[in-house]
Amino acid sequence: MTSPILTISNLTKRFGGNAAVSNINLDVIRKETMAIIGPNGAGKTTFYNMVSGRMQPSEGNITLDGKDITGLPPHKISKLGISRSFQINNIFPEMTVQENVEVVLSAYHGHSRKLFNIASRNAGIQQEAEELLKRLGVDSLKDRRAEVISYGDKRLLEIAMVLATRPKLVLLDEPTAGMTPEETRRTTKLIKSLADSGDYTFLITEHDMDVVFDLADRILVMHRGEKLFAGTPAEVKIHPEVRRAYLGEEEDEVTGETSA
Repeated sequence: MTSPILTISNLTKRFGGNAAVSNINLDVIRKETMAIIGPNGAGKTTFYNMVSGRMQPSEGNITLDGKDITGLPPHKISKLGISRSFQINNIFPEMTVQENVEVVLSAYHGHSRKLFNIASRNAGIQQEAEELLKRLGVDSLKDRRAEVISYGDKRLLEIAMVLATRPKLVLLDEPTAGMTPEETRRTTKLIKSLADSGDYTFLITEHDMDVVFDLADRILVMHRGEKLFAGTPAEVKIHPEVRRAYLGEEEDEVTGETSA
């Protein structure tokens, strides 16, 4: 079995006397796509924030490629190889699509003090940005200001910016949230192609169960801050405790059945 790239041990986060996340243990295997699902309030966002360094755990450990990253700030975790997208677009709206990617590449290559004047004059960074945009299918938009492109294209641009840091582990937070059905299909197809390339490991939170079952190799199901179950999509669909955790319409989403 391939060694894990990320190991979560007894991860816990308390707010006062309440545990938002309690004693989570999980291995994310190199080159797999792991999805995290759960009803609202299950603790998914808190878990994600601890992995990305935006929140300090109360207990437990997070290990990336054998290195303990527990409690490190986000910028240090990013340098070690974890990059994260957000539910809200995190782009420079006044810059062109390509300039957005060039800024990230400039920082990655150590030119952060000259972000806004070096990228357009650096041929290597320019070429790298163009190749990345082409891989994500948005190279035709490279000269357009980011603020005027569609919402779906903004999400793809943000993924390009995440990949520009050459991450070992990519965290995608609700990558299809707010998208039209066509944008969702396009984004799902893109993420699947990136995963199939073997170049990336993905940890994804997503409410759309069709997207989850299409993308995930394995799924972590959280409920009331705890790990309810982790397994393949097929195992998750038939697991009795998972079915009980998703009541009514939410149960239908997990099982793929339609409410009467």
